[in-house]
Amino acid sequence: MDKIVTEVEQDAAVAALKRLISHPSYTTAAAPGAPFGQDIRLALDEVLAICHELGYHTYEDPDGYYGYAETGDGDETFGIIGHVDVVPAGDPSDWDSDPYTGVVRDGAIFGRGSQDDKGPSIAAIFAVKALENRGYHFNKKIRFIFGTDEETLWRGIAKYNEKEAPIDLGIAPDAEFPLIYAEKGLQQSYLVGPGSDSLQLNLVNAFNAVPAKAPYDGPKQAEVQSALDRHGFAYEKTATGLVVTGKSVHAMLAPQGTNAVLRLAIALDDVFPMPVLDFVGKCFKEDATGANLLGDVSDEQSGHLTFNISSLTITPTESRMQIDMRIPVTIDHDQLINQVSTAVKPFGLTYENFDYVAPLYVPTDSDLVKTLMSTYHDLTGDDTQPQISGGATFARTMHNCVAFGAMLPGTPDFMHQVNENWELSRMYKAMDIYAEAIRRLCTD
Repeated sequence: MDKIVTEVEQDAAVAALKRLISHPSYTTAAAPGAPFGQDIRLALDEVLAICHELGYHTYEDPDGYYGYAETGDGDETFGIIGHVDVVPAGDPSDWDSDPYTGVVRDGAIFGRGSQDDKGPSIAAIFAVKALENRGYHFNKKIRFIFGTDEETLWRGIAKYNEKEAPIDLGIAPDAEFPLIYAEKGLQQSYLVGPGSDSLQLNLVNAFNAVPAKAPYDGPKQAEVQSALDRHGFAYEKTATGLVVTGKSVHAMLAPQGTNAVLRLAIALDDVFPMPVLDFVGKCFKEDATGANLLGDVSDEQSGHLTFNISSLTITPTESRMQIDMRIPVTIDHDQLINQVSTAVKPFGLTYENFDYVAPLYVPTDSDLVKTLMSTYHDLTGDDTQPQISGGATFARTMHNCVAFGAMLPGTPDFMHQVNENWELSRMYKAMDIYAEAIRRLCTD
């Protein structure tokens, strides 16, 4: 099998990724032409500038919702769908280097977005460029589509689908190899209850990450500290209070994390009589499958429900929790929501919808899946079969599209975490896989 990607494309990809990481492209206040904040618009500008420098035709939505870059010919369009937005880096002092400076050390590139999803998008871009550099001719249009608020509400990609013609087939390089042919439904919501005059909290985090820290500088700190000790929960003392500590993971892997917000709420429930704290301390507790609230919600195809409570705010007028549920593919969505609404009522809580994304399913015997899987098997020797995931990727927003890489099996997962990084050897292997897959699917 011919070697397609060389050191030329590898080095160029790393340099381009450094440029893209330099933009702190998490959601901020809207501005003209930047519906999700100026930094996201600048990241969109940057990735399109990179593609333009490679000779690709580029288009940027004038309102700043999306952009795309295109090369090749043909009546069909092969889409490669990524996103330029990231989750916030948190406290930069927790990182070993500036999260918004792409730093290469110890054989890896560090920076927010290196794994999710700037690195994989850049890897795919330069894999395609390597094919062109080797003289291959595309018999399909290759279109790189860049969304701008994948970490929140997917409004950018929705605008793309509203304005642009659909692709014929494609991939989203925003998950794990070998391939994800089905994705759980994604429901993000709020649980809202009465407020409190005796306790205020403002623990706000991304929906889709298990929170690793929960600071507390409110009243009755000695009693709260004693409660944390009784429960065996880790915490740190600061000049103004306490910081409960846990382990952050992506919400789709919530049972593998340690939720600091839940742990603080459980301790606070021992000290303050409040409905929202009773819900956490006496019912939900730390079960990230939601079984304590709903019983077993699972299926043979995709496993258990995951139920992540990422945020808790308490004001004099209301209490509010953010929840992120990854719903097994055969579970009836409306029935589950009714079950949640009923189960939280005894705690004075009401259910409010925020966003829902339906599940994805592409048959494993489709030409797309068979070609991608044969490519992966041939280049790695790994006979792992296609998977179902709790993650939500842009693949589910397009016709005949699946999540394909870019993380190889065994890659440490630093998505949404401190010191996010991607080993360069694994990045280069992903480039090889993308180049060969697109060669098989899109060249003469």
